[in-house]
Amino acid sequence: MFEFIRTHTRLALGFMLLLIIPSFVFFGVQGYSQFNDAGNDTVAKVDGQSITRAEWDSGHQRYLDQLRRQSPDLANLPVDTPESRRATLDNLVRERVLLAAANKQHLFPTNERMARLFDSDPQYAGLRGPDGRISRELLVAQGLTPALFDQRLRQELGLKQVLAGVLQTAPASATPAKAALDAFFERRAVQLQRFDPAAYRDRVKPGDAEIEAYYKANEAQFRAPEQADIEYVTLDLDMLGKAVTQSEEQLRKAYTEGIARYSVAEERRASHILVKAEAGAPAAERRAARAKAEALLAEVRKTPSAFAELARKNSDDSGSAAQGGDLDFFGRGQMVKAFEDSAFSLKAGEISGIVESDFGFHIITLTGVRGGQTRPFEEVRGEVEAEARKAAAQKRWAEAAESFSNTVYEQSDSLQPVIDKLKLTKQTATVQRTAAPGATGALASAKLLAAVFSTDAVKDKRNTDAVEVGPNGLAAARVVRHAPARSLPLAEVKDKVRARLVDEQSAALARTEGQARVKALQAGGSTEALPIVVTVSRAQAQGMPRPLMDAALRADAGKLPVVTGVDLGADGFFVMRVMQVLPREQPPGGEEPLRAQYAQAWANAEAEAYLGALKKRHKAVVTAAADAPVAAATPER
Repeated sequence: MFEFIRTHTRLALGFMLLLIIPSFVFFGVQGYSQFNDAGNDTVAKVDGQSITRAEWDSGHQRYLDQLRRQSPDLANLPVDTPESRRATLDNLVRERVLLAAANKQHLFPTNERMARLFDSDPQYAGLRGPDGRISRELLVAQGLTPALFDQRLRQELGLKQVLAGVLQTAPASATPAKAALDAFFERRAVQLQRFDPAAYRDRVKPGDAEIEAYYKANEAQFRAPEQADIEYVTLDLDMLGKAVTQSEEQLRKAYTEGIARYSVAEERRASHILVKAEAGAPAAERRAARAKAEALLAEVRKTPSAFAELARKNSDDSGSAAQGGDLDFFGRGQMVKAFEDSAFSLKAGEISGIVESDFGFHIITLTGVRGGQTRPFEEVRGEVEAEARKAAAQKRWAEAAESFSNTVYEQSDSLQPVIDKLKLTKQTATVQRTAAPGATGALASAKLLAAVFSTDAVKDKRNTDAVEVGPNGLAAARVVRHAPARSLPLAEVKDKVRARLVDEQSAALARTEGQARVKALQAGGSTEALPIVVTVSRAQAQGMPRPLMDAALRADAGKLPVVTGVDLGADGFFVMRVMQVLPREQPPGGEEPLRAQYAQAWANAEAEAYLGALKKRHKAVVTAAADAPVAAATPER
């Protein structure tokens, strides 16, 4: 019953999450004060600080790459659209505004608070070592340095604080919440009768004069869009890689040098009992801890099967004690050195002696070993060759890309010189200003299509400049034939004109008879039931179109039953009788979850309004159109 409100609340929460959690896709982890103008090609400004076209392009490309990694099924869809580019720019502006606000309001956390978060926040449990603190070794394994992790977390917390006061103080009093929920979940019993235009088509016989008159009155609807027949070439790493040849000796050398890529790193699974005694503790405390550890070791050696139970009762490592001391699998570099050396020296099932670290005294048992194997050259030869081709192509890329760009520009009357020079393949296509549904590769690039329809390309039949159409991907095109938008002659579109006229006249007949039915029911006060009977609410639309739903809920509840008509054009005319208002059903979980959702909806709306005010305060201005093309930089002709 509550799927509608759940869905819309999730959408709203997701939208606000984008506002309050920095993506780091666009800005990296630099503070707001480090944003500087990067050239004069400004597409937006916040607090006088420019967002450049280069930043926009870079952020949008990273967004597309991330989208395709997360959803491979989108790889062949035209996701690089003016709408998606505008969404990228809007996100850049939002984040820049939040960073400006956080900076002006001094909302970034202090070093002391950061230290507490490092050591206590549950969401960072996966980065803690055996002592319960953030492990610098684990950060390195995640591709982070302590400074980078600190900077990311500091910025995330600062941006959250900008909207936190609004999001956490939404009104949640019972009376307005009840009124809003009543309006949302109120049910109405409705009867409907549909007058379907399809039932009237046989009665419509437009003549040639009618068809011609309709065509003249609606000529703009029967136009051929502007289009161009083009030839184009692309350059990417795959093309460069195919031209690379590698000898057997070179492949074996590459295999040896990259042996780690073809090996499964050895990992070990261990359980431990920690008797805590930090390195700076008094000597007497450490002696007592060691004595306790030795006593536990004696118990473990006497009854090895009791290791897990002894860990649960005695280990001071709160993170693993509940699991019987189990630390799961780990590789080298993830534990402190003394612990790692001991764990990697044991055989499966063996129990260590007392292992001393800065955190105390450990007793370790090895419970599993995996990995450590190296795949033979013969098995991975194909992978080695592919990697070698890719590496060689990457080395050639900068030179090839420069040659591609210069050649299509300097010899702009033909693509043949660049085809001959780089051994490329000419392709052809018919394109319009926007990418066709299902277009892929270069033909899905808004930047290339914009270049194709530029004055130089259309009027002078020159090559377009080299355009970036993806990561390590360039394309250039040449217009062979250009056809401007034009009105199609009646003889060519007569069937389409007749079909559209029949549709409109059929809908008009359905509307006329439907309106007559409404008047008859309103005048006669008939209680005859209409063919379709349904109970609807905003939470349960039962597939009812929005105009019908609005008409049902607008009916005056004090004058029921009410008869009205709703015209849906090509979908028909509906006669509606609203019979009665029904009390809303009580939700299975009670009122509180719905009131919480109502409060969250208010919070989201107020946060969006506050963000709008922040944009004004920090003078956020967008100066670029979403579909503005960005071609490779070249000298003016």
